[in-house]
Amino acid sequence: MQGEPRTMSQHGEPAAPPVPAGDLPIRLATPADAPAIEGLMALAIPALLAPFLTPRQIKASFAVMGLDTQLIADGTYFLIHAGAQLVGCGGWSRRATLYGGNHTAGRDARLLDPATEAARIRAMYTHPGFVRRGIGRRLLDASERAARSEGFTRAVLSATLGGEPLYRACGYRETGRTVDQGVPLVVMEKRIGADGQ
Repeated sequence: MQGEPRTMSQHGEPAAPPVPAGDLPIRLATPADAPAIEGLMALAIPALLAPFLTPRQIKASFAVMGLDTQLIADGTYFLIHAGAQLVGCGGWSRRATLYGGNHTAGRDARLLDPATEAARIRAMYTHPGFVRRGIGRRLLDASERAARSEGFTRAVLSATLGGEPLYRACGYRETGRTVDQGVPLVVMEKRIGADGQ
């Protein structure tokens, strides 16, 4: 009887068995992490959106997505590593900008009112080699808990078509759809207060 096929590393060597996301360290990002974060985004956007978008839409995605260093400065952006490799990043914001990087038009740094407005879930990316291992869920949970600790009772996000299934599975409901520079996005919301969803 044959065993399960072994996955190979990028160097052609047998890859280590998957480590559950809950066993991987999570920490807040610092400015020194920016190059690694940008590298992960550059890898994840084309690889994970290819089943959902045209090549033109994938290229346009880089204009509406990317690193927002305000998240790092605010201490609201999390990283997950497997050894020395960055395998997931994502966070939340107490500011009005819903999505996008430093270069994206329409940014709004206004601070939100937790009593009346929803926290923003922002810039969630998983390394293509580490999808479906709970990385995204762990980043999302850390973000929701942090937002809840500051008094927010709702969270809103702008999902790509590739990310939409994860957010639905985590209790987010669609409140609208939009297109930015040809890229379809799904606006979704969830109650994160003590009374749950």
